[in-house]
Amino acid sequence: MYEIEALTVERVGALTDQLIDLLVDAVESGASVGFLPPCDPTEGRAYWTGVQRAMTQGHRVLLAAVEDGRVWGAVQLDFAAMPNARHRAEVMKLLVHRQVRRRGIGRALMQAVERAARSAGRTLLVLDTRRGDAAEALYLSLGYVRAGIIPRYARSASGVLEDTVYLYRELDG
Repeated sequence: MYEIEALTVERVGALTDQLIDLLVDAVESGASVGFLPPCDPTEGRAYWTGVQRAMTQGHRVLLAAVEDGRVWGAVQLDFAAMPNARHRAEVMKLLVHRQVRRRGIGRALMQAVERAARSAGRTLLVLDTRRGDAAEALYLSLGYVRAGIIPRYARSASGVLEDTVYLYRELDG
């Protein structure tokens, strides 16, 4: 059984190869997470180094679903820093390895990220995803509300410009 773990910067360093594998798997299986296939592990390493830097600066939380020492999923929470925005955070890069999808890992990661947001005093979460993806259905089932759609926002692996949907969720105290 997997556990949801809030990773430290040091733990990210120890798990970087697995996190790269998770990112590459997501991109290669069609996830819309900012990268296009083929996803080069060097690009993935640079990405996770940037995540560590954001964690060190105190505005990013990284949660991972770990089972028997293996990372099967991850999600990030990025805290807005401006004085008028310290009540909100952005949910970023929900990744679940395709070998373990449909086991509730994505839902568990999202519930954990909401707990982390509440613990940090954040009451509004925002996120975006490709319109029509399974991720959109997950977010809606968790109580997220569509704020709007931007047409032709992100390029897919096939070169098609896909719509992005923005969602939000207000958290109760």
